[in-house]
Amino acid sequence: MRERNHFVGLWLNDEEYAHLREQCKITGLPASVLIRNALAGVQLRQRPPGEYAGLLRVLSSIGNNVNQIAHWANAKKSIQEAEIRQAVLLANKAWNLVKETL
Repeated sequence: MRERNHFVGLWLNDEEYAHLREQCKITGLPASVLIRNALAGVQLRQRPPGEYAGLLRVLSSIGNNVNQIAHWANAKKSIQEAEIRQAVLLANKAWNLVKETL
């Protein structure tokens, strides 16, 4: 059964329709979702760039590597300078990736 039982038709002029299509393109939302969100007072945001998914994967793997280094250092109760340098290198790599996408 339908979740929404009421249909509302809407007539737009060319300018209004072009604006609606542009907003759909910017947000990545279909027109029906965009209109419902606007009616609900949701602040519409620009769709994140496509590179964000890849960036999040890389940041996640860097975070996992840093976490493994920290866990290993905790287990040994010590850490070598080379391991600290590796963690710093990973953090710098993450920062550079973030700066490149902005």
